[in-house]
Amino acid sequence: EAAAAPLYYMDQTPGFGGYTAAPEVFYFTPQKKWYLVYQSGPPMFSTNDDLSDPTKWTAPAPFFPTTPATITQNGGGWLDFWVICDTESCHLFFSDNHGRWYSSKTSIEQFPKGFAEPVVVMQDANAGRMFEAGNVYKMNGTGQYLALIESFDQTSNNHRYFRSWLSNSLDGPWLPWHASGTYPFAGPSNVMFNGTPWTLDISHGEMIRAGYDETLAIEPCHMRYLFQGADPNAETGGDYNQIPWRLGLLTQTP
Repeated sequence: EAAAAPLYYMDQTPGFGGYTAAPEVFYFTPQKKWYLVYQSGPPMFSTNDDLSDPTKWTAPAPFFPTTPATITQNGGGWLDFWVICDTESCHLFFSDNHGRWYSSKTSIEQFPKGFAEPVVVMQDANAGRMFEAGNVYKMNGTGQYLALIESFDQTSNNHRYFRSWLSNSLDGPWLPWHASGTYPFAGPSNVMFNGTPWTLDISHGEMIRAGYDETLAIEPCHMRYLFQGADPNAETGGDYNQIPWRLGLLTQTP
């Protein structure tokens, strides 16, 4: 019932008047604070003691004092930042729209400061196959982590879909799971609709989690994924900002 919920525009909160996008929210148990992670060019964060009061988010602050050398050397464009923690470290994952997926980490004690120089976790010569909107989750009861990255290529007729990888550690290595447009985690080839399909793109979203803390745990046998899609026949003039996005909820079937 998101469409019927009241909206609060974040530019009413001090410090949020500029560009902000691609949010992630979690409760960081060691500090007993809510964290809002987002892009404002570089990766930024705000904290809040009361999630129900959006006026109380602190002013945006950067994770890094300057742009890391690795990002500059690889052409910049870092985006879609994602934080997940294990028992010892907090990991920051992100993409660069050039076919690279990065990570950086810091200790639980130092978070949100102390992030190391980012490293390239995976890359693809076809930038569309490792594009953006990366999510990482802990799969309860399995000892594994699930990584999802939004992609598009010839196997999906250039429609957006999610590839997936599995790992026993947030440090990797990451092994392909459902990793092509013909065998996706979620895409036009394996998503069924109630009634007439209203989109051909399964785009930027987030899993419905089993909790709300920094471990980002999910139930692997009952996955639900909130995504954005749009009418493929909508006139946008090639402008991404004119795409009439709608929200949809994917539910795993046996």
